[in-house]
This record gives sequence, structure tokens and C-alpha cells, in this order.
Amino acid sequence: MGQIELNEFKQAIAQIYDGRRDTYDRNGLDNWHYKLACRLVECAAINPGQRVLDLATGTGMVAIEAAKQMNYSGEVIGIDIAAGLLAVAQQKIDIAGLNDLVRLQLADIETLNFSEKTCDRILCCSALPLLTNVPGALRMWRSWLKPEGKLGLCVFAETAFVTGVVLQKVARRYGINLVMSDLTGTEAKTHELLTTAGYSQIEIITEQYGYYTDLASVGIKDWDISLQHPHCWPLLNLEPQQLEQLQTEYTAELSSLVTKQGIWNDITTYFVIANKQGPTTASPQ
Repeated sequence: MGQIELNEFKQAIAQIYDGRRDTYDRNGLDNWHYKLACRLVECAAINPGQRVLDLATGTGMVAIEAAKQMNYSGEVIGIDIAAGLLAVAQQKIDIAGLNDLVRLQLADIETLNFSEKTCDRILCCSALPLLTNVPGALRMWRSWLKPEGKLGLCVFAETAFVTGVVLQKVARRYGINLVMSDLTGTEAKTHELLTTAGYSQIEIITEQYGYYTDLASVGIKDWDISLQHPHCWPLLNLEPQQLEQLQTEYTAELSSLVTKQGIWNDITTYFVIANKQGPTTASPQ
């Protein structure tokens, strides 16, 4: 699929997700990524024959589900910066016989040059925290929608993902603010974000996908891998002894959350549907 120019942040993101290409679809229909993708497509109320743009398509979960929702008619374009994930998506598209309907493109969804007023639906599942300028991206995507078009997002609350919540809490003790889902942390923030970007008739559907887990599963053994994520890069500015102490406190905080059932990993999820334009008002007779 060729190559694209990415800044250091995006290169790191692409490398991380390419490293997960063989495991991202693990557990099939029970994969929570797949459940989110299906729910987003359902909320978006896609109709046959429409043109759908799936931003940060990954392994094509949303794109393929959207094609099925349209009864295999219309056009779906999946965009991502991770070539490895797109290769997996293409394999799935080939197997499903969707080559005439679903097209993939290696590109950055924040710098993509796309035609204005050409999309019926623009969908983005779970990827907003990976963008460098969310408000700017939302405004740009809005320009690609037809006047009656809709944007569909899957985003997360500030309480979601116990490891991130605890890490942010501990990092603040060292004067470091790790921003992850700040813009969509609450329903009110999410609504304000979309309103400011020019969208209207914003509907937010809140659902819980949390589960109980254990210390090993929440990634205590993967500390070094976690530090490779761009969101955690500010931690690397600490002195080695400080970083070691922070890790100790992080582990202690997580350990304190253990109950008989395990550690509750909250995944409060917002499915957001927003119109490009508000309802039209009939002209006076």
C-alpha cells in the first residue's frame, strides 16, 4: 500500500498497532473491539447505497460491518496509518468477497485530502485519543460530509481503563499531566467538543463494557512496553530513580484495587451520532 510521511508521534502509534496485527482480532466475535465496531455501525443507521468513510479502520471491523449493514451495496473507504493492520483488513475483505465495495487506503486521517460534501457517514471507532488535534480533525471531517450526512464516534469516559486512570493519578504526583481521554471524559465534554466543531443534533449513547481482571492482565509485567506509547513519553523525562519510584507507586495503587472478584476495569463508552447540519425550517407560506 506504499508509504506515508508521519511525525514521530504517529510513527510510534503505527509501529505499536502494527505490532498487534496478529492479535488484534483475537477471540473473534467475543473481541470487545468487534463489539464496539458493530454497535457504532448500528447507531449510525447506515442505509444501502451510501458512501461511508471509516477513519482509523484498523483491521476493518467497522468497514466490513458497515458494508454488511448496507446489504453489500454502496461504498466503504477505510483509512489507517498502520500498514500491518490494513493488510489484515484486506485479507478479511477478500475472504468476505467485498472487494467491489470496500476500499482501503494508507493515510493519516488528520492530513488526508478528501473531497468535500461526498460522504453520507463518517465513522471513527476508539481512535480520537490517538490524534494530535481532535477539534481540528472534527471540523475537517465535517467538511467531507454531505449536508444531510452524519458523524459517528466511539469514545471513552475519563473513568475508562483502570491502568490509564491509575497512571494519570500517580503521574500527577510528579507534576506530569498525561492527557488521554480528556476531551471526551464526560457526556458534557463530548457534547461541547462536537458542538464547537459545528455539529448539531448530537446524540450520546452511554454503555458499559467493563469487566473484572487481575494484576497480571492489567499490564504490570508490561511496564517497559507501556512506556513506549507516546502518551507515556513525558514520564521518560523523569530521573531513573523517580521513574522507578513512580512504577512502584503505580503497582501499589493497582494492587490496592484488588477485590475478591478481581480489579474492576471500567470501560464506560460513548457512542456519539452527530449531524452536519441542524433540522431545516420550512419557509413561511
